Amino acid sequence: MLIHPWDAAHDEGEWRSWLAAHDFGQLAVNGAPGEPPWVQPMHFRYEPDPGPYGQAIAHLARPNPLWHDLEQHPVVLLSVVDDYVYVPGHWTAPEGSPSTHGTPTSYYAAVQLRCTAHVVEDPEEKAALLNRQVAHFQPEGGTAEVRPAEPPFGRMLAGIRVLRLEVTDVRAKFKYAGNKPQDVQERVSAHLAERAGPGDAAARSHQTRRRATGPTAAG
Repeated sequence: MLIHPWDAAHDEGEWRSWLAAHDFGQLAVNGAPGEPPWVQPMHFRYEPDPGPYGQAIAHLARPNPLWHDLEQHPVVLLSVVDDYVYVPGHWTAPEGSPSTHGTPTSYYAAVQLRCTAHVVEDPEEKAALLNRQVAHFQPEGGTAEVRPAEPPFGRMLAGIRVLRLEVTDVRAKFKYAGNKPQDVQERVSAHLAERAGPGDAAARSHQTRRRATGPTAAG
């Protein structure tokens, strides 16, 4: 993923805050030589500890075909992308230029977690990690805890495998036209508010926030 200086996260807190609210991504696992990687969509729970970058917890069905290659190649990538919109070219034309000279573009936020995958098979550890994952998505409760050999979910433990993804590096990108002049950014922001389509409010919020908190904000 290409990250220009103006698209980079302003600090570690920016990507951490964003990731805390985005918990569905795609896990990429290297396949056999000459074959494409496995790409598995999945929910996950991100935890800021342990280590400098934290970890992600997920689970997949035991029959999933990626397990063999994951065990052979435990270095994986968890990719999370959201808050994306298409920006028409006529919104972005430089001041004084014909609107048809504007460049169409995409706005989006993306965080890529390079991880070492650890497959968890111990029933007690699996249950504990599954309960933590459910607690993230259902803080209100409403689902029985998983306990090995106990109903209602104990017998289902054998049918899944839990992944503990130890994050070893992070690449974060917030592509919201940080290199464009302020008048162009404000024009695009106004158009996003007017269009009010899927993702427009989130993209506009990122654009406004980054303009106010970026390295050039004080100037």
